[in-house]
Amino acid sequence: MFVPTKCFFTKGVGIHKDKLASFELALRQAGIEKYNLVYVSSIFPPNCQLVSKEDGLKELSPGSIVYVVMARNETNEPSRLASAAIGHAMPKESNAYGYLSEHHAFGETEEISGEYAEDLAATMLATTLGIEFDPDKAWQEREQIYKASGRIINTTHTCQAAEGVMDGRWTTVLAAAVFV
Repeated sequence: MFVPTKCFFTKGVGIHKDKLASFELALRQAGIEKYNLVYVSSIFPPNCQLVSKEDGLKELSPGSIVYVVMARNETNEPSRLASAAIGHAMPKESNAYGYLSEHHAFGETEEISGEYAEDLAATMLATTLGIEFDPDKAWQEREQIYKASGRIINTTHTCQAAEGVMDGRWTTVLAAAVFV
């Protein structure tokens, strides 16, 4: 059984005439092209620490099997805005699990997509902790309720957005939480 003790966030964008090659270029920009990536669901392990991308990459070897929560989006339509975001929410207790969420959309800026992903992760965590809230309230209002409860201490996100290029080549965006 493998329970990660560290995690880092990364993101990237790639542009190429071939869809798969644009994904490879996005992985390269994110710094995770050298690994065999295995997609996992959205639980942030207990006692797992967020580290910088640089520190996390130092612990990985090319060819390693690496677990990730990844959001990915692509377009070959000129000027179409594509985004991919990972949201993160952690409870106060370090020995309890948190949540990650992935979100991908068209027509959303990095800020909108990122905040949506952060909202998703925080809402999933809040429901498991029994925090009462009105789901129809704006994210900023719910964020204050979550944090005021004293049971959710940190929420964050990482997001990559890009517009499709004018010549119709593929543009791929990705955001990932990478477990070490």
